[in-house]
Amino acid sequence: MNTKTKQPRPKYPLELKQDVARLVNEKGYSHQQVVEHLGISLSAIGRWSRAERAPTAKSAGKKTALSLTDQTELIRLRRENEQLRMEREIIKKAAGIEAKEME
Repeated sequence: MNTKTKQPRPKYPLELKQDVARLVNEKGYSHQQVVEHLGISLSAIGRWSRAERAPTAKSAGKKTALSLTDQTELIRLRRENEQLRMEREIIKKAAGIEAKEME
């Protein structure tokens, strides 16, 4: 049996992700150089730089990739949506209880 537990992915601020992507995409740093200087995983740097790269004609037929800013906004909106759904359910239950009490 494997006793190792999967380590959680570190959380990095959006600004750092965008700055790292800019180093790779605009300044010409290699992924390996950024790994050595910042200590961030190679896969994370690749993911961030791809997310910030402008969509190419090749990827136009595929699903549109979201930029890091859009991804962050989407996550925030999904959390807010879930919160609103829960609040709505609570209000529905409270309204049902009040209706029963009035009978």
